Amino acid sequence: MNIEAIQQALQRAGVDGWLFADFRGSDPLAYSILNLPPQHRSRRWFYYVPAVGHPTRIVHAIEAASLDSLPGRLQIYLPWPQLHDMLKTALAGAKRVAMQYSPMNNIPYVSRVDGGMIDLVRSCGVEVVTSADLVAEFEATLSDREMQTHLVAADRLGQIVQDAFGEIAGRVNRNLVTTEYDIQQFILQEFAANGLEADHPPIVAIDAHSADPHYSPVAATATRFAPNQFVLIDAWCRLIGEGNIFADITWVGYLGNEIPAEHSRIFQIVASARDAAINYIQQMLARGEPVLGCDVDDACRRVIEEAGFGPSFIHRTGHSLHATVHGNGANLDNLESRDDRKLLPRTLVTIEPGIYLPGKFGVRSEVDLYITPKNTARITGLEPQTGILSIPCI
Repeated sequence: MNIEAIQQALQRAGVDGWLFADFRGSDPLAYSILNLPPQHRSRRWFYYVPAVGHPTRIVHAIEAASLDSLPGRLQIYLPWPQLHDMLKTALAGAKRVAMQYSPMNNIPYVSRVDGGMIDLVRSCGVEVVTSADLVAEFEATLSDREMQTHLVAADRLGQIVQDAFGEIAGRVNRNLVTTEYDIQQFILQEFAANGLEADHPPIVAIDAHSADPHYSPVAATATRFAPNQFVLIDAWCRLIGEGNIFADITWVGYLGNEIPAEHSRIFQIVASARDAAINYIQQMLARGEPVLGCDVDDACRRVIEEAGFGPSFIHRTGHSLHATVHGNGANLDNLESRDDRKLLPRTLVTIEPGIYLPGKFGVRSEVDLYITPKNTARITGLEPQTGILSIPCI
């Protein structure tokens, strides 16, 4: 944790301080941002970082050492009125204080303090503002080393996904019984052989299963591959090791010699929506204007809505990508939540629109996009898929 960097960010944001408040692990963001070591903490604690000056630690007497890893003045309370007094003293002179709070719960990923806590802090005479963009800055931006781990993972992942489609073709053309689950396991084996890991197995989905965005094959019920099938593969991974950065892509293919017109039409709509999101980000950055996650979602979703498939696009356009596959930066979302956080330099997002037709098939096309330190945007790993991959059948 870098107090100086936090204070500089607070000054840029025009905020007087950042108040971290936790009870029994209620705010995992605080633990990550402050780099708190694992320790049993069963009582309320507060850590206040002012934009100027020294931080304040407020802890219960029974756990007086619980924030010893952090710099700042130590305040130890016993009865709850004493806690209130210490909090009021720490916040004296502040007008606007950031907390893990989101007005109207617009960004639930950031809403980690409850209404009663907000009441308590407001009673100290300060305005509580959201820490959403601060969280993104300290939780989602990448160092050069971290970005390099993403690029390596993205290159390896792209090759493995392409190899998986080749494996499907080879097995089917040799008349080997092969299911979605078998190819899922093939991908996991390739991950291990290439020094990669994932938090969950990849999605390998045939026909109607591809219309379920979170389908996961099970050995006992997985569909067997056969000619004239549509196939979706969504895979994500990182180099083995904590702190390395994920890559996440989705490709689709058709196991047959002639791709059906309906599948191609739906793919082209999805690809156009994906490209609209990419172009919107690049154009806004080129004009020097802030890019909000919710606005990117709108630009992408509009293409699918105008094509008449709005109700069939049932998830956000994309998510933050970091050392977990769903990171703590801005998501491209104005559907599930209104994410009005900015896409910051040195952050990664996925762009993955989809159209899902239950009982038939679903198309998703996913790429990873990096906002560079110079505030430009570029795709990492495989270039965006331009058409459904043809998987030849003998």
